Amino acid sequence: MARIGGRNSWIAVPAGMVCAAVVGALVWLSLPMVPVTIAWIGDTLRSATAPAPAATRAATPAQAAADGRAVDCRTMYPDDLWNELTWRPGSLLSQSGAPPATSAASFADAAAARVVVTCTWRFEAGGIVSTLSRVDAEASSIAEAALSGAGFTCRADGAQLVCTRTQGAVMEEHTFRDGLWLVSVETDWQPEDYGSRLDRGVWG
Repeated sequence: MARIGGRNSWIAVPAGMVCAAVVGALVWLSLPMVPVTIAWIGDTLRSATAPAPAATRAATPAQAAADGRAVDCRTMYPDDLWNELTWRPGSLLSQSGAPPATSAASFADAAAARVVVTCTWRFEAGGIVSTLSRVDAEASSIAEAALSGAGFTCRADGAQLVCTRTQGAVMEEHTFRDGLWLVSVETDWQPEDYGSRLDRGVWG
């Protein structure tokens, strides 16, 4: 066999043995990772073929309130209404457990409301106070008679009772549904469809 010029067999043979030894050592060191690699490949294949789990829907503020959990003002407002309120000049929001700001004080006392959250908005001109409370089942049955006698206009809207009244620059809106009472008092500024939009944010 013709020899390649410049190749020294005394160096090539030991170098080849060293390379083979290095490869063998690397294979031996990698043996513990073989089961891990096989498991990883199996998990990857299973996750690729398994159906995606259905997304769980977050509880609405009404569901959280009915379960006795805390409710944050931000979760009550749909994005469009929240943006409209926060961009109002001088907008300032405070959250508390203050009682409903309703003028129907006698009904509020009879309803024995357990306040979940009160959201008080202040603007350069006017403000809005909205309170979500838990009430007894009987509260909605007496609300229509009590509020109608105080000058409110009440109507049944599906599963809920809605009562509204406007006096001068003040509009007051009440919604009763599923053992909850949502009341809003809007002074000097009434965003368009504020009550119905807030209802959608609370009950979904």
